[in-house]
Amino acid sequence: MADEFIKGLAIATGGGLLWMVLSGWYTTPGFEEAQLWGEIPGNLDTYGQVSIALREVLAWFIILGVLAFWVVIPAIEQLRSARS
Repeated sequence: MADEFIKGLAIATGGGLLWMVLSGWYTTPGFEEAQLWGEIPGNLDTYGQVSIALREVLAWFIILGVLAFWVVIPAIEQLRSARS
């Protein structure tokens, strides 16, 4: 069970760090305004658009990865041990 926790924690910290870096670069217009959740600028080049897409993928990766390793896999393990 500890290895599932560490895997979920690694997904949360690694994915969260990348998400925060990309959000800081592209959606933080200033320190007095909305940070990390600001509006996405409209004049992005190809790399900027790929970064915003990666940011969205990372958000879902974090949510689904943590749920999988902290909820789904332990629940399946508990069901297997209860059936045996």
